[in-house]
Amino acid sequence: MNFDLKTLDLAGAVAEKCDLLVLLVPDGFVPGDDGLSVIVAQATKAKDLETKPGKCLQLYQAPGIAARRVVLAGMGKGDARSVRQAFGAVGAVFKNGSVKRAVVCLAGPARPETVAAVVQNVAQASYVYTTTKPKAEARVLGRVVVGVSDTSAVAQSFEHSVAMVVGIEFAREWGNRPANHATPTLLAEAAKSLAKFPGIQCKVMGPTEVSRLGMGAFLAVAKGSGEPLRFIELRYSGAAKTQAPVVLVGKGITFDTGGISIKPAPEMDEMKFDMCGAASVLGVFRALAELQPAINVVGLVPACENMPDGRAIKPGDVVTSMSGQTIEILNTDAEGRLVLCDALTYAARFKPAAVVDIATLTGACVIALGGVRSGLFATDDALADALLKAGDAADDLCWRMPLDDDYAEGLKTHFADVGNVAGRPAGAVTAAKFLQRFVGEYPWAHLDIAGSAWKSGAAKGATGRPVGLLVQYLLGAAKDPAPKARTRKVAARSA
Repeated sequence: MNFDLKTLDLAGAVAEKCDLLVLLVPDGFVPGDDGLSVIVAQATKAKDLETKPGKCLQLYQAPGIAARRVVLAGMGKGDARSVRQAFGAVGAVFKNGSVKRAVVCLAGPARPETVAAVVQNVAQASYVYTTTKPKAEARVLGRVVVGVSDTSAVAQSFEHSVAMVVGIEFAREWGNRPANHATPTLLAEAAKSLAKFPGIQCKVMGPTEVSRLGMGAFLAVAKGSGEPLRFIELRYSGAAKTQAPVVLVGKGITFDTGGISIKPAPEMDEMKFDMCGAASVLGVFRALAELQPAINVVGLVPACENMPDGRAIKPGDVVTSMSGQTIEILNTDAEGRLVLCDALTYAARFKPAAVVDIATLTGACVIALGGVRSGLFATDDALADALLKAGDAADDLCWRMPLDDDYAEGLKTHFADVGNVAGRPAGAVTAAKFLQRFVGEYPWAHLDIAGSAWKSGAAKGATGRPVGLLVQYLLGAAKDPAPKARTRKVAARSA
């Protein structure tokens, strides 16, 4: 799918030949004398159309309009949330098999965040997963024109959002794959595929190398699986070698049974999504390949399965992490923090400007924040503020949670330096406090995406979050955030 940005007023939109024309109408819209304005004015007067987000009116072969199908949709204030709500009402039309070319036109002045939201929501609405569904009808929408009255003010935001969509869809693809189609080895191959892009290098380590590094916690989680672990190291070099990198660490549990502390059977299939933190790191690197910003980024992914066989770790076992700290395994289903703690220790060798880990870590975070915001924990106020602002800008929201030392009391144990769980109260916080023990002096943030990484029910599937938030943060941290976009194409299949 290709996106194009075009200077287009309503009079011009009338003449656009396409399968679908979506006109987003804001509050306070002042109609002109063109055909679209006349229809909007008449429909509004008759109360058949409201500018409230979520309200829409569909037309077919309207006289004087070149588009075969027209959808008039309210977008309220025109902010990202309002655009998202508007697409909630009209999004299904982008999956219509007869819609190959679409135009989305903004009635009135366009803001950068509005254009970015349009691009992201068109991609979201038209996305189709096909990898293990050979009879599924793939995305047929091939070209989308975003029409605005003035392109100069929104061009950079448009380019950024198109690149984000490429990364988000890469993350969604790998998040959605069943565990037997997204093993640690296959995830490593996906990472290697990114090395074909300029500025990206990939190194993959197996059990022997991980053992030599002393990653006893990571190795312990992988023991129960027949699938060999993989430790993935990605590097994007967009700035001078002397510039300290930002390190992203993604939890890569490609399937989580809970181990000996096995999970209940209902919805266990969704534990294929337990590697969405890893998928988001891969998605960020895919977006960096498009944008080529002046920043250095390292991506670390400890990937393995958590399975219950005769070799699996047991509750009460004590393992030694790469940092030298011993950990009592009180619950084998708290495995994500075990693979992450060794990766966080490894991250220190890069002398990072900041480290951000991303993990589907705790059900407690889902209870606290639901699927609206990701949980954010940070040791550095400036880093936390930058991530919060990036989330707001990308409409990929997070919420800062506490890291008071008192929360770590429950991690104390008689038999090791630390236990891997601390009981039910404040479970998301105590998990973050566990990780904090393995963080050095560098600024560190932890994103718990257990509620935001995927959806259940009728809309079941990976969301690609928080790729948008992370890309926005990295662009803000880059010395030269201006895009050097390689392409505007969004692949329907990102394998």
